Amino acid sequence: MAVYTEVNDEELERFLERYGIGDLMSFKGIAEGVENTNYMLHTTSGSFILTLYEKRVDTADLPFFLGLMEHLAERGVSCPLPVRDSAGNNLNELCGRTAALITFLEGFCIKRPQPTHCAELGRALARFHLAGNGFPLSRTNALGPPGWPPLFSGFADDADQIAAGLRGEIETEINWLATSWPTGLPEGVIHADLFPDNVFFISDKLSGVIDFYFACNDFLSYDIAICINAWCFEDDYSFNVTKARALLKSYNDGRQLTDEECAALPILARGAALRFLLTRCYDWLNTPAGAIVKPHDPLAYLRRLRFHQRVSSIAEYGYEHS
Repeated sequence: MAVYTEVNDEELERFLERYGIGDLMSFKGIAEGVENTNYMLHTTSGSFILTLYEKRVDTADLPFFLGLMEHLAERGVSCPLPVRDSAGNNLNELCGRTAALITFLEGFCIKRPQPTHCAELGRALARFHLAGNGFPLSRTNALGPPGWPPLFSGFADDADQIAAGLRGEIETEINWLATSWPTGLPEGVIHADLFPDNVFFISDKLSGVIDFYFACNDFLSYDIAICINAWCFEDDYSFNVTKARALLKSYNDGRQLTDEECAALPILARGAALRFLLTRCYDWLNTPAGAIVKPHDPLAYLRRLRFHQRVSSIAEYGYEHS
């Protein structure tokens, strides 16, 4: 989440007139994240998140994202819900941007996840994958392997400004993954961005999942690989095998991993690390001047990638598959 588009009181009040959510009491920009403009709203009937969709989001994908939230909520997954206006629409326009109003989800993000939080995440991710069955819409993962070369080409000439030799290292990895990427693994709807700031807790219990704007159809185990990258490394970039073991075990308790998924996990983890290295590099070099957002350090994902390059088995993530 971030703030790229400024909204004033009058514009917002006119926008809210079409929704039956009471009078506006206060609103404030949310600076975290990198994709869309987000505001926290408080009205006389409750709290909401207002999202204005910026250029990276294809508005043709929005029915998938918003419909998925409704589909998952109907099947017991705790997540925000789009608010429909008096005409039944869950999308409108504000300040020249397509915009949606989303219910507020109680809870807080864990800044330093512990193994207990990773176990909660694994259980929730398994429920998410099972609940996604039957969702009638589909969306290709635009940031999967076919999308990596064109994304890289957008900053390749400047990559060595971030770190010496980075361009060559990324090129080598893209080429290796292009010939090594697995096929035939179980597929379905994945979240594809389940970082700690997109998962809420109350005490040590997971209270819900937010931010579905990278959700797509892909290998279910690729979602696990993304979570291992996001949740199982410490601030000094060391890998915490206890956290990974807790995540994988609790996921497998909810949805059993296949032998093929287990064998492919180190490759999927490399791909997930590369995907976030690429987008972080791009954002590091291209974040608009004046945006209320701090781009994430891309080198954190270069270090993760180098770790996964040395992994040959899921056992090295602390999990013995039987």
